[in-house]
Amino acid sequence: MNGEYTIKPIAYIYNDLTTKFGVPRQSGLASSLVSEIVFEPEYRVADALRGITDFSHIWLIWSFSEARRDSWSPTVRPPRLGGNERVGVFATRSPYRPNSLALSCVKLLSVEHKDGKGEVLIVSGADLMNGTPIYDIKPYLPYADSIPDAVGGFARDGGKTLAISDENSVVELLPESKRAGLLEILSRDPRPQYHDDGKRVYGMAFGGFEIKFRVENEILYILSAEREEK
Repeated sequence: MNGEYTIKPIAYIYNDLTTKFGVPRQSGLASSLVSEIVFEPEYRVADALRGITDFSHIWLIWSFSEARRDSWSPTVRPPRLGGNERVGVFATRSPYRPNSLALSCVKLLSVEHKDGKGEVLIVSGADLMNGTPIYDIKPYLPYADSIPDAVGGFARDGGKTLAISDENSVVELLPESKRAGLLEILSRDPRPQYHDDGKRVYGMAFGGFEIKFRVENEILYILSAEREEK
């Protein structure tokens, strides 16, 4: 059956990742990063969440809202392959797809009632940018969704982990609740994976701060953290 089907967001996610740079490459890589999922008024119905706290993890179906294009390419250059080798778009999780949909598994920490927002889901480990629209939520089922002997192709693991050097205690400038999430993100090397200039300084927006850092010999050096201008 041909034709178009329109879907609309049921919720939006809110966290400290206000730009694409620094967003974890997959869900679960920054397990200390906490996000809130706030439902649109039409879906702020407590009964719609009845039983959800019986599950430890949930699936989010969401949109690459910052990567939409009018056309698509059958092949893409995954960063994990150095940005040089092309593979089929359906063999990747690239945001540049015929439909800009994505799927992420996050840990459900709690459901909290907040004035003006209704029931809010508190989750950790999301790889979504602040303000990303969510189209559906489903429970994670360990017996069906976990396949221990699955093969991961060219993305067999979460990638390298960097050592962190913060000689000037820059991270302590951030609120304590934000520090662990930032350190997890930095340890996963947020730079484009084909960058290898040890002197180049990068800037990343996180939780109202502009974090400056550089990477040399598998060590990430945190240089500064300045409050962003509002």
